Amino acid sequence: MYHRSLYDIVCDAGHGVQTLVRATDSEDELFASRLTLRAVEAQLLIMAHTLGNMTPVLHSKLKEVDWTGWAALHDALRRGVQPRREEIWYAVNALVPQTLMLLEQLRRREPELFAWGY
Repeated sequence: MYHRSLYDIVCDAGHGVQTLVRATDSEDELFASRLTLRAVEAQLLIMAHTLGNMTPVLHSKLKEVDWTGWAALHDALRRGVQPRREEIWYAVNALVPQTLMLLEQLRRREPELFAWGY
């Protein structure tokens, strides 16, 4: 049940990031729009924080996830490090899509890990 909750939080935030970014035409437009950028950063922070709470079981099954990249992003967002344009753009274009894909693949391979268990 815990794994399913983590999965749902990460996926909801990740899809939120993708929706927000899809509304912009370019990297420059994303970073010029303060409100959109704040919303993207908020969703990225939720993802990074949740991924930081992954259990050792999920962590070991998701070896391809860039855990170092997520940890660095989490630290930068939490501490308000500026500038962080490169980190945000990397997250939007690489971390988010890769992590969502790997989570979905794991869920299809091992659905019992994500069962509600009631």
